Amino acid sequence: MQEGKGWNPYLAGGLSGIVSILSVWVTGHYLGASTTFVRASGMVEKIFAPEKLTQLEYFVRHAPKIDWQFMVVIGIMIGAFAAAVTSGSFRLQAVPDMWRERFGPSVAKRAAVAFVGGIIALFGVRLADGCPSGHGLSGALQLAVSGYIALIAFFVGGVIVARIIYGKGDEK
Repeated sequence: MQEGKGWNPYLAGGLSGIVSILSVWVTGHYLGASTTFVRASGMVEKIFAPEKLTQLEYFVRHAPKIDWQFMVVIGIMIGAFAAAVTSGSFRLQAVPDMWRERFGPSVAKRAAVAFVGGIIALFGVRLADGCPSGHGLSGALQLAVSGYIALIAFFVGGVIVARIIYGKGDEK
């Protein structure tokens, strides 16, 4: 790996494929992460209003707990940190360079937009009953047509939103 350049996308993709296969082989489950975030919110709610938690049908079916999927999310955070450190690209930065160039240096503005974006993304994930890793990566791993359609939709949607937010690129 070159210093400060990030990981080779082919190596990262290959390793992701190996992790997907190991997930099925070791746990008997395909990768997915969206339920973890809902369960984590349930764990927080359990602290403040445990009586309400028992009344919510979703949490009756999906009890707030630390399971294999929760550990995958923790592993993603640890792995991302390790990848950034080993590639030499790790740095503490409140506002990414692309955002700063387009919208200015305001940390509060960036945090607010990221928070709203997270809400929209999690709403979509719950509406679709799964996340991109569940529908796209695991669906494609199973050779499901819906998995490939999901991957194409995620990619096209990402390109469109990036163009809207950041423009067409080298317009300087």
